[in-house]
Amino acid sequence: MRVLVTGGAGYIGSHTVKLLGEQGYEVLTYDNLSTGHDWAVLYGDLVVGDLADKELLRKVFSEFKPDAVVHFAAYIVVPESVREPLKYYRNNVVNTINLLEVVEEFGVDKFIFSSSAAVYGIPDEVPVSEEAPLRPINPYGETKATVERILRDIKNSGKGMRFVSLRYFNVAGADPEGKIGFAYPNPTHLIIRAVKTAKGEYDRLEIYGTDYPTPDGTCIRDYIHVVDLSQAHIDALRYLQEGGESDVFNCGYGHGYSVKEVVEAVKRVTGVDFEVVEAPRREGDPPALVADNKKIKRVLRWEPKFDDLDFIIKTAWEWELKFSAQNQRL
Repeated sequence: MRVLVTGGAGYIGSHTVKLLGEQGYEVLTYDNLSTGHDWAVLYGDLVVGDLADKELLRKVFSEFKPDAVVHFAAYIVVPESVREPLKYYRNNVVNTINLLEVVEEFGVDKFIFSSSAAVYGIPDEVPVSEEAPLRPINPYGETKATVERILRDIKNSGKGMRFVSLRYFNVAGADPEGKIGFAYPNPTHLIIRAVKTAKGEYDRLEIYGTDYPTPDGTCIRDYIHVVDLSQAHIDALRYLQEGGESDVFNCGYGHGYSVKEVVEAVKRVTGVDFEVVEAPRREGDPPALVADNKKIKRVLRWEPKFDDLDFIIKTAWEWELKFSAQNQRL
């Protein structure tokens, strides 16, 4: 199967490209390198291009003739989406429509969409199932929910394209072989901020809110290793290849850790006792967000291999040390 991966030079995309290559897929990455890196694309060719460029997209589809598309390319920083909503709607929605128009034009019938648990907003029940209402509370989440609705409408049009939308919970960790990992500037996610603080990039780590209705007062999140998440995309491709119907799936382990538990785990794994300070709550942070993952295990036969917080942190830490060393040599 020939698979076109948009955003395949980014964090999750590059790990998925690596797995696709290792498992025998013919893969092509399409990425504008706004946040991705050419060195992260370990299999197949890289076309540097933007999803706004429909003529280039048509050329790529005409020459590569993909059987399926895995669509990662999106802006993902929630606070930025609040400050710059038009930037997010133009890239995450309008450019996705450009891609989908070319997908339809060339008759590609399998589409995997990189969605997010942000579509749920603050859920009524935890763990949250795929049946929960979509109530995003920021523009980033709105863009993901909007694309999901567009995909549903395309499916209902009867034109033959089937899709799988994967709703990610908190993605962390790095390639256990140390070949690729997180390489964005100014990260906002807890584990990567914590390991960078342990490494000395930041003077201290801020905990946003300690008065939530949770056992220790800090937010609880479901952390999934990036390689397990990447495998979910390949399982989704196989599912569509076998004739599966369009559907949505949560991607998480089904249990969570509090912010304080994660911080203690990072200190334990790294051996660094860095400074931690309490800060006010961030607007819109739900007290707990944990996936109900029974559906993805049953339907996609997804079997995670790295459901271990210390292992997730260990791979993130080892990558940080290696990535810093590489940058120093450069």
